[in-house]
Amino acid sequence: MSTQEPVDRQTLIEAVVASTVGTTIEWYDFFLYGLVTGTVLNKLYFPDADPFTGTILAFATYSIGFLARPLGGVIFGYMGDRVGRKSMLVTTLLMMGVSTLIIGFLPTYAEIGVAAPILLTVLRFVQGLGVGGEWGGAVLLALENTPGGRRGFFASWPQAGVPLGLLSAAGAVALCEGSMDTQDYETWGWRIPFYLSGALIVVGLLIRMRIMETPLFAALQEKKEIAEAPITETIRQYWPEILLIAGARITENAAFYLFTAWAVAYDKLHLKLAPGTMLLAVNLAAGIELFTIPFFGWLSDHLSRRACYIVGCVYLLAFAFPYYLLLETRDPVWVTVATIGGLCIGHAMLYSVQASLIPELFGTRVRCTGASIGYQLAVPLSGGIAPIVAAFLLKYFDNEFWPLAAYIVINSVISLACVLYLAETSKKDIVSSA
Repeated sequence: MSTQEPVDRQTLIEAVVASTVGTTIEWYDFFLYGLVTGTVLNKLYFPDADPFTGTILAFATYSIGFLARPLGGVIFGYMGDRVGRKSMLVTTLLMMGVSTLIIGFLPTYAEIGVAAPILLTVLRFVQGLGVGGEWGGAVLLALENTPGGRRGFFASWPQAGVPLGLLSAAGAVALCEGSMDTQDYETWGWRIPFYLSGALIVVGLLIRMRIMETPLFAALQEKKEIAEAPITETIRQYWPEILLIAGARITENAAFYLFTAWAVAYDKLHLKLAPGTMLLAVNLAAGIELFTIPFFGWLSDHLSRRACYIVGCVYLLAFAFPYYLLLETRDPVWVTVATIGGLCIGHAMLYSVQASLIPELFGTRVRCTGASIGYQLAVPLSGGIAPIVAAFLLKYFDNEFWPLAAYIVINSVISLACVLYLAETSKKDIVSSA
């Protein structure tokens, strides 16, 4: 099957829906933890610390999930290239859902002492393993079922699972926080969104169990050309691409968590907006990003992957200082504008293109391993530490916002330099590059 030949439309739609729904559920689980980290978990699991230290410690457990993601990428990337894309997606969904559900039942520090933050950290690590393996299989499920010339658009749909997961998580948190008094919410109400993960697991599994293996991987199985050692083969053939992908991801990944999880904590620590204002802004921006991500994916099919990515890096570089200036107005309208500008344009432009640009750099034999490792390698040094770096900058510079903006600028320069050295892939025949 050539990438230019038509594929069965129903198969394509089912693959895109399965990858998007599953990704939404996994990111719901992952984001839910981040949204309550700086507001609830810091008090319940690190109660002996002052507010600043408690927030740092809570975000440290939050960052453990990011440290686990490269390992998850290696494990499940290998599994995706050896066993198949579908099998690994079912496994990662179960890992994420079960660990999130258990967090909802986890006793606090007041109930079981130091065991509470230790168990919380372990469960966050399992979450990181699951989400680390999810991305590669999800985007390949869409990409490898899509004809040439449209891969950027269809592969971007699983990426839309990120804002949809964020929207779902933020909506669940906002609903619980707004429907009860502060004491009830911080005592037991915050657990309700974690319980919902159990129902979401069932929905995701029912959808993913229906899908077929991708035609490109199935063809490798039929020809008995499956990679025997995909990790070794990937590193030997593609190590420059892996390092460049990691560098190109830094600004997108860091900025996303600065615009979402850190923004909520930044509000509590510094802005002091009316309750729910920042979460509402994040929700609205996530809703709009559901449309801008596929749009930029479509645009990358008609222009080029690299052109869109370069513009996105430049945009984030230029928008960093205006973003924080708008937040400093403390006007809900301008705070919302800032959040929309950061997520719906800056992040969306980069994140949508990654779903096609990154996997297209690798041959089918090692595509899941290469894409997963390259994608997840940047995470610990970008999104994983971004809230912690931001918290320290805010404290060290006495609540000045310019170091936070400078942090985004530096990340954007690094990513811009890396993407300039990546190959253009929008016209590549991914069948012949087995």
